[in-house]
Amino acid sequence: MIDWFADNLSLIMFCAMFIVIFCGFPVAFVMGGMAIVFAVLGWAVDVFPIVTISNILLRMWGGVAVDPVLVSIPMFIFMGSILERSGSAKDMLSATEILLKRLPGGLAVAVMVMGTILAAPIGVVGAAVVLLSLIALPQMLNAGYNKHLAIGTVASAGTLGILIPPAIMLVVMAEMLNTSAGTLFAAATMPGLLLSGLYLIYIIVISLIKPSYAPRLPDSFGPQTRAEFWNVMLRGLLPMTFLMVVVLGSIFTGWATATESAGVGVLGSFMLAAINKRLTFKMANDAIRSACRANAMVFLIFLGATGFSYVFRSLGGDDLMIATLAQFGIDTKWEILIFLMVLVFLLGFPFEWIEICLIVLPVFTPILMKLDFADHLGDKAYLMPWFGTLVAVNLQTSFMTPPFGATLFYMKGTVPPGITMGDIYKGMYPFVALQIIGLVLCICYPEIVLWLPRIAGMLD
Repeated sequence: MIDWFADNLSLIMFCAMFIVIFCGFPVAFVMGGMAIVFAVLGWAVDVFPIVTISNILLRMWGGVAVDPVLVSIPMFIFMGSILERSGSAKDMLSATEILLKRLPGGLAVAVMVMGTILAAPIGVVGAAVVLLSLIALPQMLNAGYNKHLAIGTVASAGTLGILIPPAIMLVVMAEMLNTSAGTLFAAATMPGLLLSGLYLIYIIVISLIKPSYAPRLPDSFGPQTRAEFWNVMLRGLLPMTFLMVVVLGSIFTGWATATESAGVGVLGSFMLAAINKRLTFKMANDAIRSACRANAMVFLIFLGATGFSYVFRSLGGDDLMIATLAQFGIDTKWEILIFLMVLVFLLGFPFEWIEICLIVLPVFTPILMKLDFADHLGDKAYLMPWFGTLVAVNLQTSFMTPPFGATLFYMKGTVPPGITMGDIYKGMYPFVALQIIGLVLCICYPEIVLWLPRIAGMLD
């Protein structure tokens, strides 16, 4: 019995982590606590030298505190907080709505475009969905939009931000996958635009087939003179678009690292607030407080996950996971990839994206690196950007899937009275189907993921 316990200690550790997390305890404390408990158990059965537990602190310092890639996360979070608190989001929605008012489903299209651009720097799915629910959903319902179409549009636009650069999730995943943030930004751009394009096509088609679902805005809506129109565009749309182009363009062209571009983004966000005469002490104080809370949550989970990953691998978790999968008949590269996609999809119901990345990627990335996808991708060096993008697209899907997708519960807390959970479920189904189509396309046609980083010379 003791021998079996010692041989399977890493697997017990992995399963115990999920059991305790599902009991409702904070993920960061669970992962850090599991690292200490199972390090002591491993020492007790003579499979873990207790003196090496001090390496956990060294890994936390070297792998998290002084990591040059992770330094960009606080700045990206701060950037999103400033844009949210300064009201730039509402200005952008109004400007985009005016620009697209003659298009079928113009307001829904405007929400999708605005959500795609704005939700990325906010970085936290819950914050993005809640923000769009408060700003855009009442406006769509008041305009006479079908409530299911309005709900699905807002939810998909909010969650799309975790995939569109400069999403914080991609920075975290780049660190976990030992690839550059710029490469993963480039790899995720085309899939993100693919999903956004599928959503927009659906919105336009449903608006043409069923005009009552998405009433057109009257000609009297918005500015009536050219001067008023350009004033709205200059104040609401162009500054935000220019900011995103500068932040992403500096990374893609190699002019700046992700950390440097994040700093530029923060400066640009303050400048936008100042131009709009909203740069006040209260706004800045609220933005700093919000960013500090988000950063504390993110990095506390990082530290706990670092300890968990070190002890798990020291107990032989990599090899044991491969052997366990083989016992279930999951031993080919495609079977393992599909298993990982299903696992990530299911974990998306109860967990946030950062928890999934820090639980799954450190455990399964070494396993995946031992598999040969060169015949499908063209080169083994393309594996991590491709796999990371698949995980990101998968998370986008799982967050919205009834009955447990996290986005459903974020929306339920912010939707206007009269919107039931059943209405939210019905609004999600068409967009989830489009997401699954996008994920399958990215798996079957990896060039969708690899084209942009390849032409940018990031995969050489």
